[in-house]
Amino acid sequence: MTLSQQDLAQIAQRGISEVQIQTQLYQFKTGFPFLRLEAAAAVGNGIVAPGSDERKVFVGQWEVYKKEGHRVVKFVPASGAASRMFKDLFAFVDADYDSPTSDFEKRFFNEIERFAFYDALDATCRKNEGAGIKVLIAAGRYKAVAANMLKAEGMNYGQLPKGMLLFHKYPEGARTPMEEHLVEGALYAASNGVALVHFTVSHEHMGFFRQKVAEKADGCAQKYGVKYDISFSEQKPSTDTIAANPDNSPFREADGCLLFRPGGHGALIENLNEIEADIVFIKNIDNVVPDRLKPETVEWKQVIAGLLVGLQKKAFRYLELLDRGATEAELKEIAQFVEQDLCCQPPHNSDSASLDADYLRRKLNRPMRVCGVVKNVGEPGGGPFLTYNPDGTVSLQILESSQIDTNNEEYMKMFTQGTHFNPVDLVCAIKDYKGRPFNLPEFVDRNTGFISSKSKGGKELKALELPGLWNGAMSDWNTVFVEVPLGTFNPVKTVNDLLREQHQ
Repeated sequence: MTLSQQDLAQIAQRGISEVQIQTQLYQFKTGFPFLRLEAAAAVGNGIVAPGSDERKVFVGQWEVYKKEGHRVVKFVPASGAASRMFKDLFAFVDADYDSPTSDFEKRFFNEIERFAFYDALDATCRKNEGAGIKVLIAAGRYKAVAANMLKAEGMNYGQLPKGMLLFHKYPEGARTPMEEHLVEGALYAASNGVALVHFTVSHEHMGFFRQKVAEKADGCAQKYGVKYDISFSEQKPSTDTIAANPDNSPFREADGCLLFRPGGHGALIENLNEIEADIVFIKNIDNVVPDRLKPETVEWKQVIAGLLVGLQKKAFRYLELLDRGATEAELKEIAQFVEQDLCCQPPHNSDSASLDADYLRRKLNRPMRVCGVVKNVGEPGGGPFLTYNPDGTVSLQILESSQIDTNNEEYMKMFTQGTHFNPVDLVCAIKDYKGRPFNLPEFVDRNTGFISSKSKGGKELKALELPGLWNGAMSDWNTVFVEVPLGTFNPVKTVNDLLREQHQ
């Protein structure tokens, strides 16, 4: 594919190379290979389910680790707009009927007083319509209420980032997910009295997000007795991907310019790579609960973090042993740790690999993560699997449905009958045994992106997403799965999810 001088200038401006663009256009033609699966992970086969005594040990390990002066960061991907949360209400505002008709619409308006944003919406309606919510609903003006919530002249909830919406009610006032993450940071991620929290935010919302954080941080700091060190980053333009036409040629805007789209959350591996930290917690912006339910969440964050630092300590000791020259007995002990504790199996056709010092060093000297997984309750998304790697080894991965060959009956059975689900609940160790930060992009499996169908200006296009942050972007990490309670997973995909008991 020949690119014009104008194309090359546009690409260079984003910090993208021509080789990357040609690779992406080739990937549109070929698609991505499916992964080869060994099994769905389960308790006893890749998933750890610690009992109460073990949990106490892990929590203790985490408390000790925090006191040792390590740098701990809570990393919150918060760039997503809330527009998808309100898809049904946007449709209602544009519908050719005026009263709630679908079950979703009826529930929203019947229970509207239960939302944490009710008072703010009521005030907005009084200002713009001269009447509060109850009066407007009594007059059949449901659409006015919805429009005042969604549109820019009202609360603008249809365009704001999800982290800026009022989620939970408290006597002192409603809280946003951003505030709930600040509270969580104080409760389990503060080290030496400092809570380091990093938000990834879209460019258009950065000023607003910073302003709101500045307004709330001091109050949280006083209440929880910590100091906050809060930082921000944007998804890099260099991680955007080119859009293609259905025939795989570059999609062009009306003015002839190439169209680029954000590369999905996998682009954030670059942001994570710039975080100065020993340990990083990662959790989605919308997976938060009110204070009354936080103790369970806090305990399990400490559990998975304690397990992580315990495994890391062992891995570091073994790497130092390998540097000194391990005996055969020690090599056997290290191999057992890699296979049993880190669930990384050597190639099936190799009896000697597991006792090879270079092989063991390669497998130990990698970033490490412990991921909470919950019992499968039918939520959409990825799950934990034992998967073959390019070098023939088998290790634990989080897979999305797009990475699995739907024509393979055995694989589809694994996927549909999988016992657990990935709620994006990770604790990551991103430095090596000599205290040097890993270069995280080196551990990405570039063959695990996916292609989806979108449209722009009424024209169909193909979009390419980079390997997902907790999928292919962490493919070559050491991974351990821990079963965590369902109560620690409370995502908000639609506005009516805020009516669930867990968000009240």
